Amino acid sequence: MYHVEYLRQKEKQEELLRRKNEKSSFYNGIYLRWKNPVLTRDHVPLHWRYDLNPETNPFFLERLGVNAVFNAGAIYLNGKYCLVVRVEGNDRKSFFAVAESTNGIDNFRFREKPVVLPDLYPDETNVYDMRLTQHEDGWIYGVFCSESSAKDPADLSAAVAAAGIVRTKDLNTWERLPNLVTKQSPQQRNVCLLPKFVDGKYAFYTRPMDGFIETGSGGGIGFGLAEDITHAVIEEERMTSLRKYHTITESKNGAGAVPIETEQGWLHLAHGVRNTAAGLRYVLYVFVTDLHEPWKVIAEPSGYFLAPLGGERVGDVSNVVFTNGAIVRPDGTVYIYYASSDTRLHVATTDIKRLLDYAFHTPQDPLRSADCVKQRCDLIDRNLEFLSLIHI
Repeated sequence: MYHVEYLRQKEKQEELLRRKNEKSSFYNGIYLRWKNPVLTRDHVPLHWRYDLNPETNPFFLERLGVNAVFNAGAIYLNGKYCLVVRVEGNDRKSFFAVAESTNGIDNFRFREKPVVLPDLYPDETNVYDMRLTQHEDGWIYGVFCSESSAKDPADLSAAVAAAGIVRTKDLNTWERLPNLVTKQSPQQRNVCLLPKFVDGKYAFYTRPMDGFIETGSGGGIGFGLAEDITHAVIEEERMTSLRKYHTITESKNGAGAVPIETEQGWLHLAHGVRNTAAGLRYVLYVFVTDLHEPWKVIAEPSGYFLAPLGGERVGDVSNVVFTNGAIVRPDGTVYIYYASSDTRLHVATTDIKRLLDYAFHTPQDPLRSADCVKQRCDLIDRNLEFLSLIHI
């Protein structure tokens, strides 16, 4: 016999899982924001959190709580929108889990069990933020952050970040490969794998870092090639999108979703970070790299593409949006899955044509206030002239 509280909570959760999403009133012409988060901790199955047996859990207490669900890699597979989500327990340890939907905007449900990765590294404490790449070699690769203690007795929070690599064909069975080695960078986070070979090699976007949190001398998003994915080593990293003073990438920047191949170049949805009096602020931004020389930036619009809005600003790490997954459909529709404040997961929808128009026709950041106001006044003057002609 079930505990009566299990039946109540099950009914409440089913109502949440069946809830239809709605378009929000937000407008900028670039994308649509959807009103409800697509995944939260309340979506996590009850049997992952509670002992359902009344004999061993007579008060129906939560035994293994979940703190947050966020930062999802994304792929369309077998007729479903599949997210490999970061699930963080009350104990701060994260793990991966697959959630699926038939329409990509609501009704996401977790598979029966979380992902169990092969345990190759005894010192690895935490794993999170997987990017999924459907590679032309036939495998689906997942590249994620593999975190270990720096073993500094004076600072228990000191950590070492590396890029872990797994591969699969079905998101059920996973093969763990050795972590990525970058000869020029002591630490790596926010690494993703390009879907195509470059010069016959596996191509990675990296984020060179001196430390676990601070990028230090790392100048921005890097690019490097590896001969063998089963023992991936990058000898040299070239810089792509750079950090710049007094911009949205001043503190750091990093790859977001796996780059999208378009006729005009590789379209990147990245994140930029700046420091404020209230702490770090994370936003999303866009840039495009050359199809044949994917380290070469050919377009980078000014400012942010998407920033925390309303309730998205509140959570475990406030004033943050972050993406590591997007899905492109054959008709050009793009589903961008982004987390807010390290707490919940949302979706925004757009299309390739709009994104390319935004990327190539939005002015670049001139980097100085005097030039920025001139840029805006030029727009105003053109609009006033246009409006005067319309009124004639």
